[in-house]
Amino acid sequence: MSADGMDDYEEEEFGFSRNYFLAKELGGSRKKSANKLSDIDVVDEQELRAAAAEIEGKHEKEIKRLLAEYRSSYSYWLFELRCGFGLLMYGFGSKKALLEDFASAALLEYSVVVINGYLQTVNLKQVVITLAELLWEQLKAKRKTASGNLNKVQQPFSSRTMDDLLAFLNGTHADEKDDFICVLIHNIDGPGLRDSETQQYLARIASCTHIRVVASIDHINAPLLWDKKMVHTQFNWCWYHVPTYSPYKVEGIFFPMVLAHGGAAQATKTAALVLQSLTPNAQSVFKVLAEHQLAHPDEEGMPVNDLYTVCRERFLVSSQVTLNSHLTEFKDHELIKTRRDSDGRDCLHVPLTADALEKLINDINL
Repeated sequence: MSADGMDDYEEEEFGFSRNYFLAKELGGSRKKSANKLSDIDVVDEQELRAAAAEIEGKHEKEIKRLLAEYRSSYSYWLFELRCGFGLLMYGFGSKKALLEDFASAALLEYSVVVINGYLQTVNLKQVVITLAELLWEQLKAKRKTASGNLNKVQQPFSSRTMDDLLAFLNGTHADEKDDFICVLIHNIDGPGLRDSETQQYLARIASCTHIRVVASIDHINAPLLWDKKMVHTQFNWCWYHVPTYSPYKVEGIFFPMVLAHGGAAQATKTAALVLQSLTPNAQSVFKVLAEHQLAHPDEEGMPVNDLYTVCRERFLVSSQVTLNSHLTEFKDHELIKTRRDSDGRDCLHVPLTADALEKLINDINL
C-alpha cells in the first residue's frame, strides 16, 4: 500500500473512532427518561375487548375462499383416518373453523368428541369416559344380538380406571374394524394439555384401535412435546400445512390482554401462582398481613414493626433481616405495596379488594 493510501486509511480509522466516542459522549450526557411502564394509562380489559370486537376483519372473502379450497382435501383426510393415521394441522391463523367444518362435512358417519385445548384446564378422565360410552353405544347398536363380553358391563365406565378405559378403547372387535370415534383437539399444544403427563395420555388414546385424532397446533415449539415413539407410533401423525389467516377470536378470549388491566380475577390468579412458589414461612407471613388487612379495612395497612412483632411471636421469622427478605420478595412480585399512615409510619398493603383477598387465601389454603 502506498504512503498516500496508508494516510487515507489512518485518517478514515481516526474519523470513525472520533465519531464513535463523540456519539457515546452525547448519548451519556442526555437526560434519561423517568417514565415507567407502570405509568402507562391502560384501559379496563372488558372495555378493550369490546373495542376489539368492533374492529372489522380484513380479507374475509379471501379467507373464505382459502377454506373452501381445503374442502377438496377432505376425502383424502378421511381416507388417512380410516387407514389409522392421525391428522395434525399447522400454519398461521386459527384452524378451529377448518377442523369443525371437516368434522361436519366428512365425519357424519362417526361420533366426534371435541377437546378445547386452549382452555386453562381440561378434564381428560371425563373425555376418556365419554369416548368409552360412545364406543359402547356404537358397538351395541350394530351388534344387538351379539353374545359375550359386549353385552356384559360389570361396572359403569365412570368408576373404571384410566388403564381399564384405554384397554376397552383398544379392544379388538373383529367385525367392527372401521368403527372408530374421532377426537377433534383444538390446540393440542394449549395450556390445558401441554404438560408431559397429559400428552402421554393423549398419545395412548390416539394409539387405541377405535380412536382417531385430528388436532391443530399453533406454538412453534409444539413438536418438542413428543418423542419419536409418540410421533410415529402412537399419534402416527400426517402433517398438513393449512394456514387460514383467520383471527384467534375464540382462543384469545381465555388469555389476558397485554394492553389492559387484568382485573381482580387475573390479579388474584397471578398472586396465587406467585405465593405457591414461595416457602411455607413466606406464605404464613403473607397470611398475617392479609388477615390484618381484612380485619382493619379502614386502615392504610399494617405497620412493618407490628408485622415483625406478630411474626416473631408465631416463630415465623427469627430476625428483622429474615422478615425484610420476605418483604423484598413480596415487593418484587408486586404482592404488597408500601404507603404511610397519618402518623408517618410505613405500612404494608396488599393491592387487592377484600373479596379477592379472601378468595386468594382460600385458593391456596393459607
